[in-house]
Amino acid sequence: MKICVLGLDCAAPEVLLEDERLTNIRRLMDAGVYGRLESVVPPITVPAWMCMVTSQDPGSLGVYGFRNRTDYSYSGLGFANSASIREFAIWDQLAREGKKSIIMGLPPGYPPRRINGISIGCFLTPDPVKDTFTNPPELKAKITELVGEYPVDVKGFRTDDKAWLKEQIFEMSRKHWTVVRWLLSSQEWDYFHYVDIGLDRVHHGFWNYFDKRHVQYEPGNPYESVIPDYYLWLDEQIGSVLELLDDDTIVLIVSDHGAQRLDGGFVVNEWLVNEGLLVLDEMPKEPTPFAKLKVNWAKTKVWSEGGYYARVFFNVQGREPQGVIPAQDYESYQNEIKAKFEALTDNTGRSLNSLVFKPKEIYRHVRNVAPDLIVHFGGLFWRSIGSVGYGRVHVQENDTGPDACNHAQFGAFLLAAPNCPLHGPYQGAKLLDVAPTLLDLAGYDIPSSMQGRSLVAGMEKKRPQDGADSEDKEKIISDRLAGLGYI
Repeated sequence: MKICVLGLDCAAPEVLLEDERLTNIRRLMDAGVYGRLESVVPPITVPAWMCMVTSQDPGSLGVYGFRNRTDYSYSGLGFANSASIREFAIWDQLAREGKKSIIMGLPPGYPPRRINGISIGCFLTPDPVKDTFTNPPELKAKITELVGEYPVDVKGFRTDDKAWLKEQIFEMSRKHWTVVRWLLSSQEWDYFHYVDIGLDRVHHGFWNYFDKRHVQYEPGNPYESVIPDYYLWLDEQIGSVLELLDDDTIVLIVSDHGAQRLDGGFVVNEWLVNEGLLVLDEMPKEPTPFAKLKVNWAKTKVWSEGGYYARVFFNVQGREPQGVIPAQDYESYQNEIKAKFEALTDNTGRSLNSLVFKPKEIYRHVRNVAPDLIVHFGGLFWRSIGSVGYGRVHVQENDTGPDACNHAQFGAFLLAAPNCPLHGPYQGAKLLDVAPTLLDLAGYDIPSSMQGRSLVAGMEKKRPQDGADSEDKEKIISDRLAGLGYI
């Protein structure tokens, strides 16, 4: 049984599952099971997609975001790539059975993975014109012939030129979905997985024009319809893909995390300076990235990396080169700093209700160099600002360019399979449940290393050829065809 996964990066369940105009999504919902999908901590593209296909949490993958400490020095963070994650994925399990897979745009996907099938790189590809972003390499020429220059991303999507941004995102998406349809119809595959990054870029560029609860929202603005228009465009593309699939194909529409408004930014390193935990030889007079700060490491106890969430690092004796915190005090100090973050308030004096996580408490394994704490300011309604020099700790601006939204803990899933015993809305699904569920439905063994559970484990999975009476057969087939829009 074939598996087709259409990943919509950052898809928000309140839009995807509630917009009645999305007719193809509605048909799949009528035919299958759907609901919110709880992401990992942190809910971020890298490593969330690989958490999904390996059923491993970020700690077990040893990847905690786009950038990670490569050692315990103060030299900064290294970028994750496809070689950063070596754990067994769903396409590896299929390869054991001689089955072929196609993965396209699944982060981190550069360099393109060597799999039993086809791999096309993601937005982390440095330069798709100069760099090989396909495996096998010769496939690049065919893609160029098909769509011209292949964009892996919209470079510079954090911009105030919203007219340009909208045009570029839709242009990228048109080329991507053209390649998707060509791959599905002309190449051999048993597992297909594409990730549309355009939706993430639309959300980050236009959420403040769309969400009436956003502090920057203005009624009647010229970009109010960009986000719903892109969902409608995706719905059309999904419909065109469904026409290429046979009735026995398992179809999953899924997001790695959701999207939500940004109420502001918390300037975490400036706060740490004010608390005497981060010591600088010279305080900057204007916002300055952390990498350019003159840090006095011999006196610094804590520092942080900004972003959608905060990765907080301790300067520990015997671990970091100029460690300050005694190793025997680590746990008590971790509790102390955790409590400080939890007590933070917003610009009005109300509690931020931030979520603070200890890696060893939330991950099955903690590999490589993990943060000492992970902080979701205001439950991710506030972004972590890593620069210093604002003169305050609550800001509206972002230190990496305009950004209209943050990630939400819950994405969405929509699963339609001819033998799936589940139907209608479902509560309690988690990102790590995806791979075991797909393998279970398709009749493959679930590797014991996978941490999630099959949502259909222990439930009778009916197949028309497996003993169902004629009335059951007709209903299963009829429901499937109707759900996919064939009747």
